[in-house]
Amino acid sequence: MIIDNLAEFASKKFGQNFLKSDIYLHKIIQAMPNDDLKVAEIGPGLGDLTKELVKVRNVTAFEVDKRLCEHLTSEFETPIHEGRFELKCGDVLERWESKSLLDESYHLVANLPYYIATNIILKAFKDEHCQSILVMVQKEVAVKFSASVKQKEFSSLSVLAQTVGKATLCFEVEPEAFVPAPNVTSAVLLIEKDTSQDDEKFEKFLKIAFAQPRKKLSKNLSSTFSKDIVNALFSKLELDSNLRPHEAETSTYHHIYNELKDNLDGNEQPKRKQSKSRERNTKKP
Repeated sequence: MIIDNLAEFASKKFGQNFLKSDIYLHKIIQAMPNDDLKVAEIGPGLGDLTKELVKVRNVTAFEVDKRLCEHLTSEFETPIHEGRFELKCGDVLERWESKSLLDESYHLVANLPYYIATNIILKAFKDEHCQSILVMVQKEVAVKFSASVKQKEFSSLSVLAQTVGKATLCFEVEPEAFVPAPNVTSAVLLIEKDTSQDDEKFEKFLKIAFAQPRKKLSKNLSSTFSKDIVNALFSKLELDSNLRPHEAETSTYHHIYNELKDNLDGNEQPKRKQSKSRERNTKKP
């Protein structure tokens, strides 16, 4: 397949920005864990990174764009024949419905479209076969996953990343390295997993805890849980009542969650607000 204008060829629907810098392609390869596990690549695009990956690993790639599937099938005919490369066409999220992306331990490597990057990473957190995640994402997203406690960027994503392992922002990539050039700076993020995290209730709890990041953690929690219970819990855990969400350690969030999770049914609201609601509903016209 001959592409005369790469910028026009890129699909906005699939959020395609093709990395065309050899320097960054090689830096991604160098950032990979040093072992012989298989690689799962999401969104191989034109195959520029894939060409480097198949030199050092067996690769299974997932591509949703049928045009690119045809291109990749032709471009990687030899690696496919030799068993070093396998291409799966379709939505990778549908594949993840069966819990694991591959049936064996693997490393995830990808230049992810911005609109789906966070969802992909969270799916990989749940996948027991996924041992590490090396992805190109929007810098802002990489910072949120890799932030340390007490940094203002520390978020629910930071807590989840620290829950499964260690997150590192490896390097930034300027827009000019892509065709077409995105409007934001990108970054390569490495998350080395020690375990997997598949608890949707914990994710829901973190959304409550970080709902208003600059307010007190206790106030955010009291939007869903009884204020008396929250205050008693803070006293029990010897937590500062003025603690902000970004100031609490990941271990602290797990302690709080374990105390509150039985009350996390999605329907509980502060008693004071429930009372006002009932008063409005019972007033006569």
